[in-house]
Amino acid sequence: MTDAARLNKTAGTETPLAPSFPQAMEIAAQWIGLWESGELSDEVLADRVGELVASRDGARGFFVVSLTGEAPLLDRLPEALVAALRQAGAGVVDLTARNLAMSTAMVLHHQRSGDQEHQAGSERVQRRSTELLRHLEPMAVKQRLETLLAAAKDPAGAKQAVAEDRAFLERWGYDAEQLQSIAAAIEAVAD
Repeated sequence: MTDAARLNKTAGTETPLAPSFPQAMEIAAQWIGLWESGELSDEVLADRVGELVASRDGARGFFVVSLTGEAPLLDRLPEALVAALRQAGAGVVDLTARNLAMSTAMVLHHQRSGDQEHQAGSERVQRRSTELLRHLEPMAVKQRLETLLAAAKDPAGAKQAVAEDRAFLERWGYDAEQLQSIAAAIEAVAD
């Protein structure tokens, strides 16, 4: 962090107001560790995460750490954290939906290559993403998942949002079976 970066100081931590992706990962790991050891309450953690996910890189960093890590934060989903993530709005819904798609495709990839360890990690991200989507603002989730589902099912989707999601799916090179798995995972969010 540069000396010129503006800081937000709370509860003994310093957070850049618009952290870079690597900074956000480091900050998220620190806060989740403090929460896990009982040094940070659900409410204080939720406040800090709310500030972090206000920027796209901050949100990306938080989700990389919280979705993939061993800490049980997103398995427990404290109410205060859910409220902060809901308040963050469409950006959080978008990143969570994309994490659901990517982790679902990677489950199949790792399964095909016989990599059980990475498969289990992708299944954890998939499960956490699904559960978080069930707790976020229902209409925002419904709209976001409908667009992503249309992109996974219809390669020639006409809407601009569908075309953007299709480009996202194509960029990762997912095959037909992975797209079917993504569609099934999206549909399972409503179960």
